[in-house]
Amino acid sequence: MPDPNSAVLEFLHTRRSRPAKLLQAPAPDREALVPILTAAARTPDHGKLEPWRFIVLEGAALRRMADAVVPCGQATGRSDDDIAKARKQFDDSPLCVAVIEVQKPSEKIPAIEQTYSAGAVCLALLNAALASGWGANWLSGWPAHDCDFGAQALGLASNERVAGFIHIGTASAVPPERPRPDIEAITTWLAK
Repeated sequence: MPDPNSAVLEFLHTRRSRPAKLLQAPAPDREALVPILTAAARTPDHGKLEPWRFIVLEGAALRRMADAVVPCGQATGRSDDDIAKARKQFDDSPLCVAVIEVQKPSEKIPAIEQTYSAGAVCLALLNAALASGWGANWLSGWPAHDCDFGAQALGLASNERVAGFIHIGTASAVPPERPRPDIEAITTWLAK
């Protein structure tokens, strides 16, 4: 019989992201953030490629990101509302960790598995921040998927892209619970 970690299971059953618009200062300092990043880096990584890295955005870097959204959005024909919404995630954030997917050449590990690992890092980072008592939210949006924005605002190479922006701070309110998936409706049991 396995020895369950009831506290972790309870956390996973009750975890709830905090909307980014409800996050405010203070945010974790470097000393508080390093253990969160360390926990996130323990993500499954087939082939030990480490197909991801972190860029921590604070203060002036967040303002620079917000400013970079405008010309990039205009150049790609985004609406003023789309640009304003994308800018807001950086304007309002007390701290943001950009999880960068780094595609690495491998004969054994397909690119899609590297993408899955980067996504798993995003969730692990989100959960580690929440488990540490911070409010956190995983956002993407068009800036995460725009190669020119990634190159200009974050200095990403051609084999890199944003897997997610994890915003971390102090939650100003606890959001209500939201509907969760019906496990019976989404699960198929096969015994043969």
